[in-house]
Amino acid sequence: MKWMIASDIHGSAYYCRELLRALEQEQADRLLLLGDILYHGPRNDLPREYDPKAVIAMLNPLQNSILCVRGNCDTEVDQMVLDFPILAEYCLLWSGSRMIFATHGHRFNQTDLPPLHKGDILLHGHTHVPKCVEEENYLYLNPGSVSIPKEESWHGYMTLENDRFLWKDLQGKVKMEYQL
Repeated sequence: MKWMIASDIHGSAYYCRELLRALEQEQADRLLLLGDILYHGPRNDLPREYDPKAVIAMLNPLQNSILCVRGNCDTEVDQMVLDFPILAEYCLLWSGSRMIFATHGHRFNQTDLPPLHKGDILLHGHTHVPKCVEEENYLYLNPGSVSIPKEESWHGYMTLENDRFLWKDLQGKVKMEYQL
């Protein structure tokens, strides 16, 4: 199974379209969204083509292929217009014997760890900065941001297939990789 993992669309119709174009190119089986889908948040500038209604219209037809966790900018009113669940604080995935704890990052993160066993993976967005950090007992991964990258990073996403994580820009160029 191939997963596409993305975070922090923040209501950008432009970058949501680019993400969905990349999803089609990747031919991923599922899209995991790590929160902050519609609202730009009070600390961010408006992203390019800020249009949450257009983002809703683009994502809802993919409802059966999307798994999503709640970001700090996602609310119950957002759930009223999105046809797939967005309010879970986390979800658990498995890659071989490793658990992947997927969350947004505002609640569970490297400072406030969720329950992890040695070798597990903490996967979150929120910081808008792509990361791959091998800690003593766990692996921390972050796909960065689709629409508002920070710290001179790129607009992008990750893929997971056959225990291999790839960080890519929206044109599909590999920027980083990690093999489990």
